[in-house]
Amino acid sequence: VQLQASGGGLVQAGGSLRLSCAASGRTGSDSTIAWFRQTPGKEREFVAARRYATSSTYYSDSVKGRFTITSYNAKNTVYLQMNSLKPEDTAVYYCAAGFRLIISTMRIPTSYIYWGQGTQVTVSS
Repeated sequence: VQLQASGGGLVQAGGSLRLSCAASGRTGSDSTIAWFRQTPGKEREFVAARRYATSSTYYSDSVKGRFTITSYNAKNTVYLQMNSLKPEDTAVYYCAAGFRLIISTMRIPTSYIYWGQGTQVTVSS
């Protein structure tokens, strides 16, 4: 599986961005696609995830109500719509793919096997 993340950029606080994660290769009904983010010197942080089989979505408390994870299965693409952005959302955002994940492991980076290259999101105040 190869993942290609895109859509990052510079935006003012309160603005919006949409990230895309295009997947190629095996992404079946047992897959989960997630977004994580990371800032220098900090651990990678869970942002959101979507299960392919059920379309169930999961969010971190810090982004719930502002970010939405969706997918366009025909294009094998997962999107992260980010609204009401805050300076603390500034980070490199990564998409990741995992398989047969249970809910308790979905927020853990090491649960995911495949990772995209990351896309920078910068929110200015």
